[in-house]
Amino acid sequence: MPSMLDAVVVGAGPNGLTAAVELARRGFSVALFEAKGTVGGGARTEELTLPGFRHDPCSAAHPLAVSSPAFRGLPLERYGLEWLHAELPMAHPFPDGTAAVLSRSVGETAASFGPRDAGAYRRLVTPFLHRWDTLVRDFMSLPLTALPRDPVTLARFGLVGLPPSTWLARRFRDERARTLFAGLVAHVMAPLNGFATSAIGLVFALAAHTRGWPVARGGSQAISDALAAHLRELGGTVHTDYEVKRLDDLPPARAYVFDTSPTALARIAGFGDHYARYRYGPGVFKIDYALDGPVPWTAPEARRAGTVQIGADSAEIGAALRAASRENRAPDAPFLITVQPSVVDPTRAPDGKHVFWVYGHVPHGWNGDLTDAIERQLERFAPGFRDRVLARATAGPPELAARNANYIGGDIATGAVSGLQTLLRPKLSLFPYTTPHPAVFICSQATPPGPGVHGMPGHNAAKAVWRRLRQT
Repeated sequence: MPSMLDAVVVGAGPNGLTAAVELARRGFSVALFEAKGTVGGGARTEELTLPGFRHDPCSAAHPLAVSSPAFRGLPLERYGLEWLHAELPMAHPFPDGTAAVLSRSVGETAASFGPRDAGAYRRLVTPFLHRWDTLVRDFMSLPLTALPRDPVTLARFGLVGLPPSTWLARRFRDERARTLFAGLVAHVMAPLNGFATSAIGLVFALAAHTRGWPVARGGSQAISDALAAHLRELGGTVHTDYEVKRLDDLPPARAYVFDTSPTALARIAGFGDHYARYRYGPGVFKIDYALDGPVPWTAPEARRAGTVQIGADSAEIGAALRAASRENRAPDAPFLITVQPSVVDPTRAPDGKHVFWVYGHVPHGWNGDLTDAIERQLERFAPGFRDRVLARATAGPPELAARNANYIGGDIATGAVSGLQTLLRPKLSLFPYTTPHPAVFICSQATPPGPGVHGMPGHNAAKAVWRRLRQT
């Protein structure tokens, strides 16, 4: 290791890995330090239940990763990353046994909403479909780390996306489209009437139509392993089982980049109450299942989908979000996001068996058990589900926070996605990756464009770092 490194990165989640790769690509000497025994952060894969059943403890389906400008600019396939697409990216079943779907085809998606809303949905998404690659780059670079490539489309997207999703839902006359769209917004645990929630739902929908909602072959760990392998090939070093409690624990460097929560960064770097106003959001209760067969969904579309949303209607979804985020109680009928990776990846479970991934929203720091409520919901849409269960691994907010220090109170978004903090995080600043110390930067999902496995906070933060390094 050189006596003085150009950059040290703390935290080997997707954003820390991406920041390290981007710096190493530009010829800087980089060392990465991770407290856990393996790299990955929110993109890991482990045998949580039974031997041969490979589960993703956090993120499992990756609509933003496969669309990410950061990842698409890297040769990750060279290091074994392969995206697998289910026949349908997502399905949203209803209690009557039917389902709305999010298909690669806009026509199939619109048709699943029914004739009264098919045209409205086409009109909503069509202006952005053929400009997706430039739109997603511009949107995920906010606050602007580069001039917009297509400012007209970005402005048009802002007009549609900045209002609450409840406003956008008024375009639809029937409940099927409203329910599916409410579920899309709920992926980031945002209240449906919150600022810019229309943009959240629209991004997920456009991602499905343009790039799909794939899983990584072998599990989400493949994303992290590919990034780490690329970093090593570029000359960077990776140190695991290395917990950083203060800056003095790290080797001398010209810049320090933290893929951590703002709270942890303030503690390590001695920033006091600099991030005291940063808000954390609700937590989740997560269950990983080993099943002796596929989930017995009543709706046939759900059996063909990689991701399945569970919520009877938009009112039920809204009530579940309010309970967890505002009423400080676990919802009676939780909204569920489920992923069934073994529908397209048989390597994830023994022959004929399946892995199944599900979580519901709970209050921040909640320490109860949501298992029964989750399984009651699943039985509504997949009768006989419990009979398929071979084993389950549960994790509420305390367990999630112990597994990943960035998930404070079980908040897998590392910060509430509400109000101005939806776009301007962790401070109200046009320079969100900088800190009170000129050589210290933050690159976690607590910075724009926010939560998800896509590497863009790391990519954007790396720009701020290399600009400073070139000036010194």
